[in-house]
This record gives sequence, structure tokens and C-alpha cells, in this order.
Amino acid sequence: MVLLFHGFITSLIMEKKYLKLNNLDAYKIAFNLANYVWNIVIKWDIFSKRTIGEQFIRAIDSISANIAEGFGRYFKKDKIHFYRISYGSVNETLDWNEKANIRKLLKEEEYNYILEELKKLPKSINQLIQYTNQKLKQ
Repeated sequence: MVLLFHGFITSLIMEKKYLKLNNLDAYKIAFNLANYVWNIVIKWDIFSKRTIGEQFIRAIDSISANIAEGFGRYFKKDKIHFYRISYGSVNETLDWNEKANIRKLLKEEEYNYILEELKKLPKSINQLIQYTNQKLKQ
């Protein structure tokens, strides 16, 4: 009987899945989008890179970086704090995307792809915040 019970517990432990950073939708979208934008900005002329490009990259990199930092924090309040910062970075990135588009630095399809991906992030980040609020006690 003890062996059976022990086997049951072992199988439960083996089946238990842990949440991983790379499995978070918000992180995956933000990380991939940051690399997409990098590959565009890196081709711009020096003036465009130094003015809009650097800010665009900092803002978009900040989204996944803050999700990663929040994910690595222990306390619920700390996690949510960084998730909210990433939400703010989404709005900043939307602004830089608009500026890059108006100043003819992006092709129409690049602008539209970036915009559509950015539009997915607020909901995804909010879901992450809600999940954190529900699952963690402190």
C-alpha cells in the first residue's frame, strides 16, 4: 500500500507543470517583436537610428525585459509592479511606431505588423497580472 501511495505521489509530481517565462504569451510576443523591430532599425541611416531608432528599441526592449524581471521576482507586489511598467512601455512603443511611420522610416506592412502585435500586448499583460493576483498570496 505504501508503494502504491508513493507511486501516486511521484506521478503527480512528475505531471505537475511549472510556469516558465518562455511560455508566457506576453513575453513571447514582446520578445519576438523587439527582434523584428531591431532588424528594421539596424538598417536606418545614422540620424534616424540616433533619434527615433534608439528610443524605439529601448521602449520595445523594455516590454519583454520588464516581464522577465517581474517573472523573476518573488513577491506578488514586485511582479505586478514590473508587469505594469511593461504595460507603460507598450504605450511608449506605440508612440515611436507612429513617429517612425509618419517620418517614412517604416514600410506600410512593417508599421501594420508592429501595430497589430502591440495591440495584443495590453490584454496579454493584464491576463498575466490577473493570474499573478489569483495564484500568489503575497
